[in-house]
Amino acid sequence: MAQTQKPQKSRQPNGASSIFFGKDGRWHGYVTVGVKDDGSPDRRHISRKTRPEVTKAVRDLEKKRDSTGVAKIGQTWTVKTWLTHWVENIAAPSVSENTIDGYRVAVYHHLIPGLGAHRLEKLEPEHLERFYRKMQANGSAAGTAHQAHRTVRTALNEAVRRKHLTANPASIAKAPKIEEEEVEPYTLEEVQRLLLEAGKHRNTARWVIALALGLRQGEVLGLKWEDVDFEAGVILVRRGRLRPRYQHGCGDKCGRKPGYCPQKINVRRETKDTKTRAGKRPIGVPEELLKLLRLHKEQQERERMRARDLWVEKGYVFTSPTGEPLNPNTDFHRWKDLLKAAKVRDGRLHDARHTAATVLLILGVPDAVVDRIMGWEPGKSARMRRRYQHLTSPVLQQTAAKVGGLLWGAAQPIRTPEGGSMPAPSRGPVPSQATVYVACLGERRVPFVHREHAESLVSRWGSDRPGHPVGVEEWARQRWESEGAGGLAALRERMPDRSIVHHAHAVFLPGGVRLNTGSDGQWSVPAWEFETDLYTDLPVRWHTTRRPGQEVEAQVRGTDREAVAAAFGDACAQAVDRAMNPEKYGDTSDDF
Repeated sequence: MAQTQKPQKSRQPNGASSIFFGKDGRWHGYVTVGVKDDGSPDRRHISRKTRPEVTKAVRDLEKKRDSTGVAKIGQTWTVKTWLTHWVENIAAPSVSENTIDGYRVAVYHHLIPGLGAHRLEKLEPEHLERFYRKMQANGSAAGTAHQAHRTVRTALNEAVRRKHLTANPASIAKAPKIEEEEVEPYTLEEVQRLLLEAGKHRNTARWVIALALGLRQGEVLGLKWEDVDFEAGVILVRRGRLRPRYQHGCGDKCGRKPGYCPQKINVRRETKDTKTRAGKRPIGVPEELLKLLRLHKEQQERERMRARDLWVEKGYVFTSPTGEPLNPNTDFHRWKDLLKAAKVRDGRLHDARHTAATVLLILGVPDAVVDRIMGWEPGKSARMRRRYQHLTSPVLQQTAAKVGGLLWGAAQPIRTPEGGSMPAPSRGPVPSQATVYVACLGERRVPFVHREHAESLVSRWGSDRPGHPVGVEEWARQRWESEGAGGLAALRERMPDRSIVHHAHAVFLPGGVRLNTGSDGQWSVPAWEFETDLYTDLPVRWHTTRRPGQEVEAQVRGTDREAVAAAFGDACAQAVDRAMNPEKYGDTSDDF
């Protein structure tokens, strides 16, 4: 009789999950979720009362393993312990000095005090969002809260990468909203005033380089003479100046901050390489700036002779009177002093870089060249151009001219009501005819390229103001260029605009009493665009001003009579308030 064999138990393949009933009367499951540090399988144990319960728990753990991953077993991290470990042991060796300073401020001053007690795996996006709101409610700027958000997101990304977390809650949380203000680059007139004032101080070329070439503060202060090639007319940017970081040299006995310790010790290197490959770049230097740099080098030689043994030779282009590299903080305050002395509106030192980038846009420099000059990385350069290059009036005007030339093409003659014709406005540069036709309107002279325009203006302006002398004169082009108001730039190729402009005017004494109560104070006149004291193409505009005496004027003008009348009341109300409260409007005793 054949013997019956016991059925063989099927064996699960290596790494597969297992479920069994234990001697303790409970159902148990094991799931392999990875590999431990020693190379052995990382199998997680699950125990439930019933088989369906343990089966569900096993399947859930498998699903989590296959989708987001399972956190590693080991140290139980809190937000505080992880951030401290991350900033000191992971981030510090791998990022620049300035970056780690920012990380430490965010970690130790904001994140740990606000979130440090949370278990790392229990941190939720809502915790972060409430924390950001609390920061701003306590007076922190939106930018500070956003910096904290970026820091914790970077730190938790590393925790996810190391499998201490399965997902990053900071990537889900809504970051604080930052309202970025549009930077207004300095105008050509402001730049010229700054350069004129800079010529009165040491290190003149330092400010010229910033405004003309757009170098960052650290890049300028990190320049050495070996980076300046006078023969080739090139500056090589390859390092940046770092802000000093001081420690006490007195054993913390002086009672002051480290930076003010009489025996302070700088524990940070002076410079570092540019942060990107694109940052290391040659830049062409205008001849005028090269001359200024040569002069600066001669002045530095004289300073070296005067300093004698006190001079510390380090090869920097811009130095203190004893040869030390300039401190970025001192350099910042010099910039503020320069703005004040030049009577130019206040702005960041970095705004000079925006100004230089915008000048390149106005000049039509190709994008690839702009990226090279400014040191922007490929792939990020388009975003940086959007950030640094600003659409000023010249850029918009050039664009409008190109659009006009494309849509209208060659200009067609304009038919006049009398059946004649006048040349249409040209879209290109002013033609170089030998004769300039000057419309003489009383004491005013308006030059035209075409005689028809001058004659038409004389006729219409004379009708508006009968009794005033009018006529057309022919001037040689060279004569107008040398003697005419505005030179060739004032030449017109089209008829100027004309509007009926409604005016209102009132004057108030310091007590708020109106001075010209006997007159109507409202009138209407035809005005041409070159009559800037009368003309506007806006429906209404108004302002109040203080006269050199104590009176305050309210002035309103516009093309909409009803709007002007309505605004006149508002202007008068402000003028009365300004007359009675001059300090409220910044009127000083010099204005009286």
